[in-house]
Amino acid sequence: MTQIADVTDDATSPPGVIPPSPALRSAKQRRHLHRTEHRWALAFIAAPVLGFLAFTLYPLGFAIYASFTSWNGLGPMRFVGLENYSTLLTDEYFHKSLFNTFFYMIGIPIGIVLALALAIALNRRLPGRTFFRTVYYVPVISSLAAIAIVWQFAYNGDFGLINQVLSWFGIDGPDWLQNTATVKPAIIIMAVWKGLGYSMLLYLAAIQSVPASLYEAAALDGANGFQKFRSITLPMVRPVTFFIVVTNVIGGAQLFTEVNIMTPNGGPEFSSATVVWYIVRKAFKYQQMGYATAMAVVLGLIILVITLIQFRLNRRNSFSID
Repeated sequence: MTQIADVTDDATSPPGVIPPSPALRSAKQRRHLHRTEHRWALAFIAAPVLGFLAFTLYPLGFAIYASFTSWNGLGPMRFVGLENYSTLLTDEYFHKSLFNTFFYMIGIPIGIVLALALAIALNRRLPGRTFFRTVYYVPVISSLAAIAIVWQFAYNGDFGLINQVLSWFGIDGPDWLQNTATVKPAIIIMAVWKGLGYSMLLYLAAIQSVPASLYEAAALDGANGFQKFRSITLPMVRPVTFFIVVTNVIGGAQLFTEVNIMTPNGGPEFSSATVVWYIVRKAFKYQQMGYATAMAVVLGLIILVITLIQFRLNRRNSFSID
């Protein structure tokens, strides 16, 4: 009777009402906490979801619709169906800019080989290696526009640094950016130089993460340096190589700043123009926004297909170490 009285006389409960048991109160608290956490989770998720809808999905859908219209970017849209896409099939400037865009990607394997070689060299205990690591990475964090201007002066046919150096050896250098045969290689050299430090840093981190026991076991088996590189280093850095290739292909397909600054008119005979440069020119100089978005959609589909092929090939060639 004393225990019952103690419960029924609880000051927090009305007279004659038995308060909820501690287990029941704990369950209610857990449900309340769960609802609170659920609301906060929705609040945090809402920001990126709304950002994706507003700044990615809606612009993508709008661009696809605009590609089927004749539109100057300001006035009303006029639906023209597949007219923009059929025009692309006969647009020689689009074909040339598409060829130039993929020609620039020759620099991707060149950059990969140089970056891997530098990473291996700078992974050794050499004097001043920290200084050289910093020097090679400085272009990565430098302004792309500023770098393009510097290289534009270096490539100048009259007073450029490159031709001055060539003149020391009795070589009469060309006007690099005004020559159809040299303008694309010149931009490739600049682009490789610009991104070399980033790829080198990734490879350096990958090489340093390779277990030393693998090299020790290979040495016990009598493997030389080249065999260690081929059988251990290359397979172990393959994920980094895949990442570099995918990102460089996506970035290379959108090459614009270097071309726009170093060759403002698309180079001699349109020899340096890229697809993105041509898209911007059509959209903002000639106000052919519908036609420009059609080119952008085609370029996006090409990038998507190439990326999917790369993922497929990487999955086929993947390996695991037990």
